[in-house]
Amino acid sequence: MSGKFKIWIKAAIIRAVKTVAQTAAATIGTCAAMNSVNWKMVISASLLAGILSVLTSVAGLPEVSLSDGKQSD
Repeated sequence: MSGKFKIWIKAAIIRAVKTVAQTAAATIGTCAAMNSVNWKMVISASLLAGILSVLTSVAGLPEVSLSDGKQSD
């Protein structure tokens, strides 16, 4: 694997993990407000959000510069 691809993979995974965590927190909060947390729905929505995040990252990640392959935080 090229260095640029490794940097892109790392950035895409970090972004996906953050998206999964945000979706889980929002879903749990919403379900808790309705007095019943449906864990299957929380897991399903969170995993779907993570997959969509990776697919969206294919279009480009602003934190990864394609010209020099460096990752900015």
